[in-house]
Amino acid sequence: MPATPSGARGAIITGWGTALPDEVLTNVDLESMMDTDDEWIRDRTGIVQRHVGGTTAGLSTDAARAALDMAGVGPDDVDALILATTTPDRAVPASASTVQDQLGLTSCGAFDLNAACSGWVYGLVNAHGLIALGARRVLVIGTDTLDRITDYHDRNTGILFGNGSGAVILEAVEGRGQMLGWDLDSLGEAESALYAEIGGVLQMEGREVFRRAVRLMADSATNALTSAGISADEITLVVPHQANIRIISASLDRLGIPLERASIVLDRTGNTSSASVPLALAEALDQDRVTDGDLILFVGFGAGMSAASAVIRWSPNAAEYTEPGGSADE
Repeated sequence: MPATPSGARGAIITGWGTALPDEVLTNVDLESMMDTDDEWIRDRTGIVQRHVGGTTAGLSTDAARAALDMAGVGPDDVDALILATTTPDRAVPASASTVQDQLGLTSCGAFDLNAACSGWVYGLVNAHGLIALGARRVLVIGTDTLDRITDYHDRNTGILFGNGSGAVILEAVEGRGQMLGWDLDSLGEAESALYAEIGGVLQMEGREVFRRAVRLMADSATNALTSAGISADEITLVVPHQANIRIISASLDRLGIPLERASIVLDRTGNTSSASVPLALAEALDQDRVTDGDLILFVGFGAGMSAASAVIRWSPNAAEYTEPGGSADE
């Protein structure tokens, strides 16, 4: 996709937050529920534990409130709320509306977005579009409560999935902002590789998902880098979807980026679908792995099969993006 025009209205991330349920399901716990063991799971996935419990709206509210508090943004100052999720609490209404109410946001549009594990990056791109059209602040949340659609007696899927939430607040700035380039993709012909019927549980063809995912992640990331005019070796930090350590490693090998540059949290969270990228981003930021001017690559893939990538140049300082005579609130 084309990079953001230099004269367009952009956005920056000014706050972030996360939420995980209290209950932890370890690999050892799974040993009594299926034919597996801790070593086998660690070796094939990199996962040690995952969190279960909670609701999509509840986790979203907790993560979003932390992001708003960090940014110093009040309930009257958010124009839109995008909730990326495959597991809304109800068929109708959107869980985003429940979160909007629980946060006390006023004059704020709210909607769910389902792009599976690519959802949060899809939401990030959509939020930049809203800001380019005049929104001042947009809350982007990725939350999934996958324990509701996971059979923890199935060794094919039960070792992978857990619950979690991550959120960021985007604020408008005059000029380009952080976003340098992006890519969204969908391969609907591969939807049978990973799906859940309404009222059913996740079904997965593991080998097909692996084969498709590695190529999808690398291709989407390459497209985003090209649109940003950035080479892979310039990337400081990769924040990938936390699906499986082997998929992440193989994808980065294709891109020529060492695994050490990636933010990895899946050992403690498992695959949290749309929450995985913001969870990994928040940890990297909280651990001071990112400094002003660093280039960050977000890359994800998921059921659909969907893919999404984005490149940003990090700076939390709005003044650095404001052109003379302009302000972030104009």
